[in-house]
Amino acid sequence: MEAGVAGTAGQWVLLAYRIPRQPSTLRITIWRKLDRLGVARLGDGLVALPADARTREQLEWIAEEIVEMEGTATVWLAVAGSMAQEKAIAEEMRRARAAEYRAVIVQAEAAASARPGERSRTVKRLQSELRRIGRRDYFPPAEKETAQRAVRALAEAVVAEGTR
Repeated sequence: MEAGVAGTAGQWVLLAYRIPRQPSTLRITIWRKLDRLGVARLGDGLVALPADARTREQLEWIAEEIVEMEGTATVWLAVAGSMAQEKAIAEEMRRARAAEYRAVIVQAEAAASARPGERSRTVKRLQSELRRIGRRDYFPPAEKETAQRAVRALAEAVVAEGTR
């Protein structure tokens, strides 16, 4: 997906939607699902992801769910109007993932001085968090490798501690 940003414009899958205001739990459910996917929010009720079979299917499922909630939803395939627009969207998504990776780095570093049992639990949680972030990381930032190294180092410390 990076190739679309570097040279020629790539295709994006967009979801345009409106959800009834009440009950608010329905709106919150959809927002959380969209956040887990790592969408770029282009405007009120308009989100985008780099287009591939998986992202298109995921937004189609959410669109169906919105319609079942008596809302409206349309899935579109589109190309950004300019490379500058596409780069801006990709950069917004990259920054969001970078912040998530930085949080993992901070937690891994803090866990290095924790008690052994707590360190072990933290490693498992952070490994799981890296997988979750990775599923929505369409434009990997430099922080990704740093976060992976920090969690790996913490895991190695836990293993070394267990062999003593």
